[in-house]
Amino acid sequence: MNAAHWLPPVFLALMGLAMLAYVVLDGYDLGVGLLLPRAGSEADKDLMVASIGPFWDANETWLVLGVGVLLIAFPKAHGLVLTALYLPVAVMLIGLTLRGVAFDFRSKAEAHHKGWWNAAFVAGSGLAAAAQGWMLGRYITGFAEGGAAQGFALLIGLALPAAYVMLGASWLLMKTEGPLQQRARLWARQAWWPVLLGIGLISIATPIVSATVRERWFALPEFIALLPIPLCTLLALGAQRAVLKSDRVLGRLCWLPFALSVLLFVLASLGLAYSLYPYVVMDRLTLWQAASHVDSLIVIGIGCAITVPAIVGYTVFAYRVFWGKATELHYG
Repeated sequence: MNAAHWLPPVFLALMGLAMLAYVVLDGYDLGVGLLLPRAGSEADKDLMVASIGPFWDANETWLVLGVGVLLIAFPKAHGLVLTALYLPVAVMLIGLTLRGVAFDFRSKAEAHHKGWWNAAFVAGSGLAAAAQGWMLGRYITGFAEGGAAQGFALLIGLALPAAYVMLGASWLLMKTEGPLQQRARLWARQAWWPVLLGIGLISIATPIVSATVRERWFALPEFIALLPIPLCTLLALGAQRAVLKSDRVLGRLCWLPFALSVLLFVLASLGLAYSLYPYVVMDRLTLWQAASHVDSLIVIGIGCAITVPAIVGYTVFAYRVFWGKATELHYG
């Protein structure tokens, strides 16, 4: 097998892993932002922001990596994807920028201005989350036109923020104590139902809006190969519901709801990868058609061999240093 054949799948896997890491890592802090209005006091809001303070900006590095791989390894797909998603990408960037500015200014503003920055933080989180869901929905349908494709994108645009809320609530359950931790458990239990409904509706709608996915899901033996993913998803959802009912999640098992939430995202990404492969853009470009020349991929691979371990190492180090329960937010 020559390099021209196996290098594109390697870069596709790297891009997929980078985007999955971004969705999980930035997803929980977007979820915390969406939950901010439900905090009981200003002190709780400060503690919620403090829980993501050491991580939120570094989490976005994975988005840069994923888009960078798309740009340099699959330039034809990059042009097609960014052209089709120009407006929602702009909305997402506005949301991320607004959230970043609000994060820094809310703790330095006068008391009568702090509410405005809190609202900006929530609005930025909502814009980014909804835009990402819309983009994912449009991407899955191969940017098809028509009411069904638009409705499908809208469905994911609503479901993804709900999943982020559950992820953020699970993060707070793990990182906080006392009344805020108890409220976080309640928020996670409340978010569980919209996530279940969203997963069910998306599972029904996806094969309806895409003939390619429909053939992949329901043909044999492909159906048998896919079956473990929905079964494991149902098991993870059931386990999370059961765990959230137990008081043990307020103690030693506080990490388990977050781990199960991450597992749901991993399973969803595996299902997406199974449905799309070998396309980079559904029904338009395969990964070999979209890939750069093999010589370029080799050079890119050398660069990734240097940068990706550095990003992974920094991420692991940061989470190890700041692991444990969140403390009061300080700006020195």
